[in-house]
Amino acid sequence: MQKTNNMEEAGAGNFANLKRLAYFAAVVETGSFTAAADRLGITKAVVSQQVARLEREFRTTLLTRTTRKVAPTDAGRSFYQRCALILKEAGEAFDELAEVAAEPSGTLRLTAALDYGITAVVPVIAEFTRRYPQCKVDAVLSDQSVDLMSGQVELAIRVGWLTDLGLQARQIGSFRQLLVAPPSWGRQVRGLQAPQDIEALPFVANTALRDPAHWSFSHQTLAPQSVAVRPVVLLDATLAVREAVRQGAGLSVLPDYAVAEDLEAGRLVQVLPAWSLLSGGIHAVFPAARFRPAKVKAFVDLLVERLGPLNS
Repeated sequence: MQKTNNMEEAGAGNFANLKRLAYFAAVVETGSFTAAADRLGITKAVVSQQVARLEREFRTTLLTRTTRKVAPTDAGRSFYQRCALILKEAGEAFDELAEVAAEPSGTLRLTAALDYGITAVVPVIAEFTRRYPQCKVDAVLSDQSVDLMSGQVELAIRVGWLTDLGLQARQIGSFRQLLVAPPSWGRQVRGLQAPQDIEALPFVANTALRDPAHWSFSHQTLAPQSVAVRPVVLLDATLAVREAVRQGAGLSVLPDYAVAEDLEAGRLVQVLPAWSLLSGGIHAVFPAARFRPAKVKAFVDLLVERLGPLNS
């Protein structure tokens, strides 16, 4: 029993010391006891007494006090640097614990490519709001990338190849690019032997891509080929490109998830199936941070649960 009491007293003492560190750090950061008290939501007297007690216990002057300002001594500055690290770690530990225990709630702000968003993300959004009724979802579906560092969104579902190394990402799937044509071109495309044969054919280009008129093909046994196509229609959205191909405007390259149903239903035909184009990844991308809100983690987990087999 005595040992337990000693442990409880030590714990209470450590907690009190942690509070004193927070009081001291607030004074250094704000430059006054009054401002520190306002930040902490307590009285100036409490802040002053606790900092003074800290100085008495360690027999060290941490702050110089004048009528105009409060400033740390050399010892105070060195101590503050350690305090800031300790308080940061403590805050992150509490945040992590709260995150684990918390039920997802609040508004989740996300963005996704228009085509993939409509095809794959919107059904998951519907399931997410049913599973977590305390959550709402505000989604921006666009082929133009939304800047994650702007603070407008907490999560982006990116399709393609990641270029921003300052962000954190989790791969949730992959996709293949397929060369497709309208079914009315069936006899014509069956006569194609190699990628270079498509250079003279009309092509529907997706201007949202970096270089929509140049494509590189690979083959299991033949040498790779790079081709320059002849765009006759230029559109800035994947779904618009798909519709133009359906209507017979030309052939194009589209992601497999956007054309899978059309190929199965015969609304599109695959061209040169023995030749492959570069595959890409589907990623959940986050602003750089150590911890994620419960709503973000829950949505990504559900996305993987629903789409993992589809994208594997």
